[in-house]
Amino acid sequence: MRNYWSLLPAIVVIVVLILVYAVPTIINPQWTSTITALFRTTSVPADATPEEARRAAGILGPQQLKSRRMLAIAMVVGAVALIGFNISLNREAVGCYKAARAFGAIDGPDAKDPCIDMIYGTFIGDGSRPPNEKTQQPVKYYQRVDGKKPKYLKWIQNAPKYDEADLLFGTVGKCASDLSVQQLEDKIMVVVDTDSPCPEDSNMSITPIKLKKPLGDRKIVTIDDEPVTEINPDMDSWFTVLKKLATGG
Repeated sequence: MRNYWSLLPAIVVIVVLILVYAVPTIINPQWTSTITALFRTTSVPADATPEEARRAAGILGPQQLKSRRMLAIAMVVGAVALIGFNISLNREAVGCYKAARAFGAIDGPDAKDPCIDMIYGTFIGDGSRPPNEKTQQPVKYYQRVDGKKPKYLKWIQNAPKYDEADLLFGTVGKCASDLSVQQLEDKIMVVVDTDSPCPEDSNMSITPIKLKKPLGDRKIVTIDDEPVTEINPDMDSWFTVLKKLATGG
């Protein structure tokens, strides 16, 4: 999986440099102006006006004090946004990776950009086709889309909308078009309608299913009436990500 945390040391250096300038400037812009004036190498002309002498000494007027303080505040806001952007990228990438792995994907090249390549909504087929092969393959995992909506769906390709899905079934991308979901009176039967097992892969296709009536007591089963395992992967909260960042967890 692409490690956006590797950018963090460079971001921290940038942020520290910004804060070294910005914090004193917010408190008193005159301080930083006076310090930078000490490093000027050009001498003040003998016939300099009082205004030119003030500028050479780094003395700021009221408007300059205000503008520099506003600039420093903007720099601090930008520094915080830079850190937040990096954390957000990692939160999304890790969330998509966890979801793909929970549905059965293995590690591979697709894990470099999990929200793009490792897990995505189904492009071909919607699960409504009836099975017609003599033998089928089992589906191992499903996720319910109710109550707490899985947030990783916002970041994957061709993501199903929350109001268009009650159940999510994950299949290897190569077998997504063979998914068959039958909504029977006493159960939900879900299989992969192919006579040969789907190969393991590093990407998963997520097919949303809208129930015709509430699930109720109906079980979700696959071949031989084996129950399909319910999973509940999702993205870590911002608090959890910040905690891991602070503790190195």
